[in-house]
Amino acid sequence: MNIQIFGKSKSFDTKKAERWFKERRIKYQYIDLASKGVSAGEYRSIKTAVGSFDALVDKTCRAYEDQYMAYITPQAAEEKLLEYSELFNTPIVRNGKEATVGYCPDVWAKWE
Repeated sequence: MNIQIFGKSKSFDTKKAERWFKERRIKYQYIDLASKGVSAGEYRSIKTAVGSFDALVDKTCRAYEDQYMAYITPQAAEEKLLEYSELFNTPIVRNGKEATVGYCPDVWAKWE
C-alpha cells in the first residue's frame, strides 16, 4: 500500500484520517494542501478515481464565495481549484489509482 493523505492542517477530518492510519500502523505520506497543493496530473488521477468534480470542491469554504465558483464555467472552475488549494474538500486519501474524498474508513479498510 502506498497511501497519500492530502489535507489541511486545521481540518478535523484530515486529523481523523491520519489517526485512523496511525492506529493501524499503516505508513502514509501527508501532503499539506496549503503549502504544496496538487499537481495537474495528481488532480486528473484523483478526479478519475472519485468520479466527479463536485465531490472535490468544498462549497462551504470562504474561498468558494470569494472566487465566484458558483458562477464560472466548469473549465475555469477546475483552473481555480488547482490555483486555490483551500477549495479542495479534505482529506483526499490516495492508494495508487484509488482515491477517496472525506473521512471514509470503510473504504480504507478494504485497501488493507
